[in-house]
Amino acid sequence: MIEFFDVCKAFGPGKTAADHITLTVNDGEIFGFLGPNGAGKTTAINMMTGILAPDSGRIAVNGVDIVRNPVEAKRQFGYVPDSPDRLLRLTGMEYLTFMADVYDVPTGPRSFRIDALSREFGIHDALGDEMQSYSHGMRQKAMIIGALLHDPAVWILDEPMTGLDPKSSYTLKQRMRQHARAGKTVFFSTHVLEVAQNLCDRVAILDHGRILFCGGLEELRNEHKGDSSLEKIFLEMTDHA
Repeated sequence: MIEFFDVCKAFGPGKTAADHITLTVNDGEIFGFLGPNGAGKTTAINMMTGILAPDSGRIAVNGVDIVRNPVEAKRQFGYVPDSPDRLLRLTGMEYLTFMADVYDVPTGPRSFRIDALSREFGIHDALGDEMQSYSHGMRQKAMIIGALLHDPAVWILDEPMTGLDPKSSYTLKQRMRQHARAGKTVFFSTHVLEVAQNLCDRVAILDHGRILFCGGLEELRNEHKGDSSLEKIFLEMTDHA
């Protein structure tokens, strides 16, 4: 579960990135976070992962306050950032070993998970290569694998399908569904509205740091004459926000 309680964040006068956000992401659901560029999605994600501190309000992950108890809160989730261009001088194996060390994954489980996930996402044969030699999609796969190694209850994924080939994108979506069916939490932002429409149990639409809507897709359609696509509804809402 992820909870925002009246969270605000600004980067100077007139630059409000989070405007009194109150939001609950439940266990057992895939939750989509939608909004145009500059809406505040990445700022909200950076606050829930402890990269940024809110100016006011509170954020909890599985009941643990991310500001007051950051280490324990960060153990609750796996995080895939919006850019995979990190620690590129490490080999794929060195990066995954580093991530396993950070989360104290025991030797036996880490070896099994690295082998299984790297084969599943198709980068097993490249683990000995430096990540700077990887394509964008391969780096993205390494980030995803690193986030899943400690088997976290909460997944926080910022544009996770960007750069993935169709097979890996399908694999990730299947894993997201399995994770939610197991009673755990998947939170992801996306620009691909078709993915959100086909995958999410609920969505939030954000613009100018404000939540314009939070709920199920049928509820959203009913509010907008019932026959509109998510893409049409999204464009209408954000064009007039």
